[in-house]
Formats: sequence, C-alpha cells, structure tokens
Amino acid sequence: MTPATITPGPATSTVPALPTAWTRLDEALRARRPVLVTYHGRQRLLCPHALGWRAGRAMVLGYQTGGQTSTGKLDPDPNKRWRQLFVDEIDAVADAPAENRWGTPDNYNLTRPFPVIDEVHIAVGSPPSPARR
Repeated sequence: MTPATITPGPATSTVPALPTAWTRLDEALRARRPVLVTYHGRQRLLCPHALGWRAGRAMVLGYQTGGQTSTGKLDPDPNKRWRQLFVDEIDAVADAPAENRWGTPDNYNLTRPFPVIDEVHIAVGSPPSPARR
C-alpha cells in the first residue's frame, strides 16, 4: 500500500480582514487621542472608547465631542453623545487638531459599557484582548 500524498490547499480564514480604519482607531484609543472620522458623509470628532465586533463586523464605540450628526446638531446632553459605528463604513480617519481634548462622559461604565459590541477587542480602562487577525 502506497502512502497518500497530501497537498495543502489554500489557506482559508473565517475571520474577515480588519477594515482600513481599524489601525488608526486602535492607536487613537490606546493614546486617548480624539480623531476626525468621516462616516456616512459626515465628519465627526470622536473619542474611541471600544473596538470589537458585532455579528462578525468590526465596530467602534465612540464619544462624539464635535462635528456633524445625522440630526444636524450635537445633543447638549453629554450622556447622549455615544456613537456606535461599523468600522467598514468609515470613509476616513484623521488626527484631530491639537486643541481638541479627549472626552468621557459620566455614564461610561467599564463593567457594563458595550451592549452594542459582542466581542470587545480593547476598551478604555481594560487590558487589550489577544490580536485577532
């Protein structure tokens, strides 16, 4: 009986590639640095607080401190400025001008912060999870 030769096939992955904006958002979150994010044609000044996945799609939870909104103006109540954005729908990420400061409202709660993210990669106040590639 001759042993069979096994030829490896192409590598496959069930984890999608990280969207282009992921790296810039991750860097900003780790440095606690606000960024300008263009999302659905609107530029938002965003402080990323968590990166992870929802239903297999990369998502960022951010606190919006300025810029445009879908309703036309930023809510005056800081606790209502949280945004959940799919990272693959972000058109651009740029460093915010130096005069913009990091912001976190009083309702940020690390023990229960992310009902919109199924799997948290990294969040403000938590150690990062192992790399997902």
